[in-house]
Amino acid sequence: MEHKIHQGRNVKRFREMLGIKQEALALDLGDDWNQKKVSLLEQKEIIEDPLLKRISEVLKIPVEAFQNFDEEQAVNIISNTFTASDNATGFMYNHYPTFNPIDKIVELYDEKIELYERMLKEKDEMMGRLERLIEKK
Repeated sequence: MEHKIHQGRNVKRFREMLGIKQEALALDLGDDWNQKKVSLLEQKEIIEDPLLKRISEVLKIPVEAFQNFDEEQAVNIISNTFTASDNATGFMYNHYPTFNPIDKIVELYDEKIELYERMLKEKDEMMGRLERLIEKK
């Protein structure tokens, strides 16, 4: 049985992972959008390519993520990663890591800095949008 990918549900998943409310997404998508319209969009199995591209730009997530993400496949990959064994925990552990822990710490630090800079940029963008909204009134 072939499992279809639900693009609207994927938009909702990624939006929620980013902590963005439907109202905020509607504001970013433009004047003719509102929370109800975003809610209806998230119920659509297939979203038109131009709109999907616009959502991709707003959420800063590749279009392919909305088109190809399949929750069932992700769960299968995760569950296959953890193979049951005879030890007390029920999982096999690799006691010899194939990575350098110091490199991982540096990588996490760099990611933290990038995230912080992105958050500052998004804050500035949000302030600009709020200022434009205030000026309209």
